[in-house]
Amino acid sequence: MKTIITICALITTIVCGAQTKIENVDAATFKKLIDEKKSILIDLRTDDELKTKGFIKGATQIDFLGTNSETIISRLDKKKTYLIYCAGGGRSGDCAELMQTQGFTHVVNLAKGFDDWKKKGFDVELKK
Repeated sequence: MKTIITICALITTIVCGAQTKIENVDAATFKKLIDEKKSILIDLRTDDELKTKGFIKGATQIDFLGTNSETIISRLDKKKTYLIYCAGGGRSGDCAELMQTQGFTHVVNLAKGFDDWKKKGFDVELKK
């Protein structure tokens, strides 16, 4: 009986994990998705990064390097679509994988990060 329960749990985990859609997109595609206003925009950088480099208007900050970031992320609505970014794509890639293991359905990662967003000339807000 324990074997059957273990197998069922494993299958459920595999199926649920497979349902997560992670997309790695360029800055232009990310901008289009923001403009559609159907997703939640999350900036995963630190306070210092936001203050010195700015941020994308409308973004909610979750410092992915902070001690409670995994807890904050786990409390988000897993059925919504999230647009996530960091400075260069590393943290947001890690966050996308974390969100996948937690059962989020759709995560869009700005592949080259905020630095590429700025290079492409897209709008940046400064933290006051």
